[in-house]
Amino acid sequence: MDRKIALVTGGSRGIGRAICVKLAEEGMDIVFNYQSGAAEAEVTGKLCEEKGARCLMVQADVSKSEDCDALIEAAREWGNGRVDVLVNNAGITRDNLLPRITDEDLDAVLNVNLKGTFYMMRGVAKLMLRQKYGKIINMSSVVGIMGNAGQVNYAAGKAGIIGMTKSLARELASRKINVNAVAPGMIQTDMTDAIPDSAKERILAGIPFREMGQAQDVANAVAFLASDASRYITGQVICVDGGMAI
Repeated sequence: MDRKIALVTGGSRGIGRAICVKLAEEGMDIVFNYQSGAAEAEVTGKLCEEKGARCLMVQADVSKSEDCDALIEAAREWGNGRVDVLVNNAGITRDNLLPRITDEDLDAVLNVNLKGTFYMMRGVAKLMLRQKYGKIINMSSVVGIMGNAGQVNYAAGKAGIIGMTKSLARELASRKINVNAVAPGMIQTDMTDAIPDSAKERILAGIPFREMGQAQDVANAVAFLASDASRYITGQVICVDGGMAI
């Protein structure tokens, strides 16, 4: 009963799965949502249980405020009234050059990446204020810091997340609730595996480490921010990018 409850959005695969498993390994019980792909979600759940964690999977679309409220309520009930850690990981892309980005492309990205993060923070912050404890970790991106051609909509959402992170950190600091962001660079996932080799070479040339990161690298940073070792850190953006944003 003394295990902390971590709520992770977009936990069915990739970076989200790595975060769920890492937090389970660190002794937390895990609640995560998935929008589709129940089979992949089941894999994440089993991996967390293998680490000794209880795990609750919830189907929810974080672009909808009512789904976020239902997800938070499910986590609260399952966690005996508590949510100790929130990781806003869910995100999508609709990449294109600006003249070709449609209104639908813009709305889809901002609704999930920016508004979804807002909805989840708004709901969980209420719980954490009552608890007088909590860790909120938002997933931004180096694209939100540096910008990137073909990702104006994505960059807008990820930069907005940084602004929300810093603002909420100020609001919650008096209750000793930490709010931070992680900004991954080029991380090897199913999405990056689809990038042509020639394009990968150009990307790697701009990374001082000259290699892509792994999902585990991001999960390790999240686990630190979710732990009591980060007690005196709030309002910060940690780049996990091999030096890409230097």
